[in-house]
Amino acid sequence: MWPYEVPENWVWVKLDSVAEIATGGTPSKKKDEYYGGEFPFIKPADLDQGRNVLFASEYLSESGKAVARFVPKYSTSVCCIGTIGKCGFLEVDATTNQQINSLIPRFNELFLYYYCCTESFVNHLLSLASATTISIVNKGKMSTIPFPLPPLPEQHRIVTRIESLFTKLDRAKELAQAALDRFETRKAVILHQAFTGVLTAQWREAHGVGLDSWEERDLQSVCLMKITDGTHQTPTYSDQENGVPFISAKDVTTGQISLMKIKYIIPELHKELQKRVAPQRDDVLLAKNGTTGVAAIVDMDLVFDIYVTLAILRPDTNCIIPRFLLRVVNSPVCKMQFDANLTGIGVPNLHLRDIRAVKIPRPTLPEQQEIVRVLDSLLEKEQRARTLCEGVIGQVDLMKKAILARAFRGELGTNDPAEASAAGALGDAE
Repeated sequence: MWPYEVPENWVWVKLDSVAEIATGGTPSKKKDEYYGGEFPFIKPADLDQGRNVLFASEYLSESGKAVARFVPKYSTSVCCIGTIGKCGFLEVDATTNQQINSLIPRFNELFLYYYCCTESFVNHLLSLASATTISIVNKGKMSTIPFPLPPLPEQHRIVTRIESLFTKLDRAKELAQAALDRFETRKAVILHQAFTGVLTAQWREAHGVGLDSWEERDLQSVCLMKITDGTHQTPTYSDQENGVPFISAKDVTTGQISLMKIKYIIPELHKELQKRVAPQRDDVLLAKNGTTGVAAIVDMDLVFDIYVTLAILRPDTNCIIPRFLLRVVNSPVCKMQFDANLTGIGVPNLHLRDIRAVKIPRPTLPEQQEIVRVLDSLLEKEQRARTLCEGVIGQVDLMKKAILARAFRGELGTNDPAEASAAGALGDAE
């Protein structure tokens, strides 16, 4: 039973009818003379180049090439051990390691490659994988995979249509990615302008306020209590139903408090920790270990505790607005000072004394409010644009999958039913 219906002048065949299948191998590592030459030795990671595999992570000498399985260019190499289904189109003659089976085509080379990119092909591979610790599809099993074969002219037309559509989609993806790559730069510029007075220059003029109304303060001086961190004790964890939420630096690395993967501690430990520091609404939590210098504001009424990897800044609302404190702590103004004081080998760390001493600009409360308002508006627009770009990138990948699915069902509008059946060409090839 074949997977699905195809046009009448197409035929279903087994994969080994349209390609010679060659399993790679690794020349002995004990023989240094096999390596260090100029002949590509392809490994699974090299297949990430996709449509244009030109380079290898390792190269063989002429003597190494002589004992390896030669694979001619314009073949399709498919990973069949581990990351099953990853494939690449060789634009150079090469050899591969034993994790890869290469398909040396008898018909249109790119038609074969694009079929190997379809979900249908990958799903067939996965269904044939041996049930071992590492998934494996050997050459014999791979040869049995069904392959929809159209007449040769139709193969050429399908490849031309796919590449034309993919070129347009890739261009759209490039533009979206370029805009996405500029997001952090634009955000940094906006924040710089906010905390140097540029963003609210017109507001000050309208309100008769000068830039001399700004003052420089250290973080400690705008907080109600001494800036401290969470517990240094090794926590005793509990389940969600019976425990108290326990938040660490990993839960604020997005600039927001994420409750998706938080842990929970026993109530007895919670009672002890609350005597030392009890986070409350409008506190700013700052990651001081690992992904340092990223802050989030407590914007919910939730009883929880924090670990040593977080510092807690409780704003004095008589001199600073909580969301202004959040914005300035997450700005380049503080980021540069945090980075200059990082310590630790492997895992970056910020000392509390250095956090307390970080200098920030402090406008008047009304101007702080205006800065927060403008920043919220601008950064919300930036986030919408970022989400849109991310959506475009995701949609491109989905559209490519849909195009490939239609292409190998004969649904791209390129098939000519008057053309002779592919069965004849198959017989000629054999």
